[in-house]
Amino acid sequence: MQIIFFSSAFDTVTEWKSTHQIKKYVLCYDIDNLKDEIKKTKDYILLIDYDSVASEINKLMASGSTFQKMIVLEKSPELATGKMLISHGIKAYGNARMLCIHFTQMLETVKEGKVWTYPELTASLVKDTAGSKIKEESVTLMQHRLSPKEIEVSYYVLDGFTNDAIASKMDITTRTVKAHISSIFAKLHVSDRISLVLLLKT
Repeated sequence: MQIIFFSSAFDTVTEWKSTHQIKKYVLCYDIDNLKDEIKKTKDYILLIDYDSVASEINKLMASGSTFQKMIVLEKSPELATGKMLISHGIKAYGNARMLCIHFTQMLETVKEGKVWTYPELTASLVKDTAGSKIKEESVTLMQHRLSPKEIEVSYYVLDGFTNDAIASKMDITTRTVKAHISSIFAKLHVSDRISLVLLLKT
């Protein structure tokens, strides 16, 4: 899979390359250059330096067109920015100077087609929908596709509970909770918690 950097700040790209030991990559410095590169590349992950190209990315989103597997990184990530980007189809948002272990997890998550966000943003996205009711058609969907235990787990997930907290509430193991959640994702054709919340509550 090709890594494409979209940045006009060469020092940031140099930092990413050395910190995360990225040897094979392509650097794009403006939107036209990026569009040309993406036309040539089928399988890619796009790493965007929001600090240097925010205006171009915002224009792209405003026009209703985005690319696949877009990761936006920022030196000082903000919840409001993260929520806006995720709502526009960005696959990941986080700190430009995150640890290698988190960077690797983020890449793997996006490769699998899932959404990755840092814990505070994930919690905030779930919390934003905590007060909203589950749609009537969502209740019907869960009743048709999920077991009673899976429905119970789903409600806890929608309320922002962690796997450990769900295990404690239901008096089951965390491993069992993970198994239920994997089954829920498969049956509802979603890939992560954020997608589940968006499906059932918005």
